[in-house]
Amino acid sequence: MTDSNCDPRPSRLGLAPTLVLVMLGPVLLALAGLIHPSGLSAATAHRWVWLHIVLLPVFPLLALGFVVLLREPPCARTPRVARMVAWVCAAVYAIAYTGLDAVAGIGAGTVAGQHGDPAELRRLVLALYETGGRLGTVGVYAFLAATLAAAVSLAGGQRGIRVLPGTVVLLAAGWSFIDSHIFSPRGVLTMLAMGAGFALWTWTPARRSGPSSRSRLLQA
Repeated sequence: MTDSNCDPRPSRLGLAPTLVLVMLGPVLLALAGLIHPSGLSAATAHRWVWLHIVLLPVFPLLALGFVVLLREPPCARTPRVARMVAWVCAAVYAIAYTGLDAVAGIGAGTVAGQHGDPAELRRLVLALYETGGRLGTVGVYAFLAATLAAAVSLAGGQRGIRVLPGTVVLLAAGWSFIDSHIFSPRGVLTMLAMGAGFALWTWTPARRSGPSSRSRLLQA
């Protein structure tokens, strides 16, 4: 079923601005991964904390790809529902993974940089890691769910099976993200793969909504 009020006109946002928006988060996080400490200790605590403070507004940018690419409402009912699901899951990712950044990044780094009994500090850091890890897991699974829902919306809207390559890349990157974070090298490659997946979705051409050439000949 389609909506008679659906606007078939293409978005005014061009290809280049769309690519910039959908790849902004993955590229920034890949760059951050190159300077992310490989482990947390008293020596790296200060850099660990400040890096995660800077990244507080950056991790949610991974969800920007879903918002930008799904900004045009599809005509069919099923893609519209999938679009809503994708947006909700993207919001859950942004909230939960920001929680990981705050707890396991800023919180654990602050504790690790304190003076005191090393065994007690380590116990506190591990407790923060555990809480942050749970938040991160929820966030990544929400990202994976958003990917599937967005793929349904895009495929059922105008792009069809052509969304498959980008979907596969995003799902693989999301699965790696579960335990790679942005740690180099795997986390950096994971972020670059996410950027590639969103780029593939962006480059996927939409089906023409007008009549086919054969139909036009028959009508002539």
